[in-house]
Amino acid sequence: MFEKQQYEHRLAFWAEFRNSLETATDPIQDVIDLYRQPPMVSIHVDAYNRELWPDPWELVHNNQYCDFSRVLGMCYSLQLTDRFNKAVFEIHICTDGSLSTLYLLKIDDNVIGWDEKTYVKDAELPSNYASQTVYSMPPLL
Repeated sequence: MFEKQQYEHRLAFWAEFRNSLETATDPIQDVIDLYRQPPMVSIHVDAYNRELWPDPWELVHNNQYCDFSRVLGMCYSLQLTDRFNKAVFEIHICTDGSLSTLYLLKIDDNVIGWDEKTYVKDAELPSNYASQTVYSMPPLL
């Protein structure tokens, strides 16, 4: 999706991908796998200023991904499915006691972002991770 030059082509791919999540065996893992592919930039979206966050279509249009906008993309991809229309989505800006910041996406009791390659259950997160800011994500459907 990310290598496609035209917005309309990225949008069509993304729509097909979201449709595939409706019947996927492991849709959360499929979203993680897709969003591990974009070329990354340093900082594209200010995680602390929600008013500046791109909506789902702006994100696909801009096609620029930093650690935070990648989490937004995963969130939007799942939110825009019927399968997850009752799920609770939260974005957590966390620290682990070091100087690094981590962006986590919680979908009910599943957490994306702690392990780059997969998701874990909320109870599996190490106790030293502290959410500094939590954003509840309103439904998109």
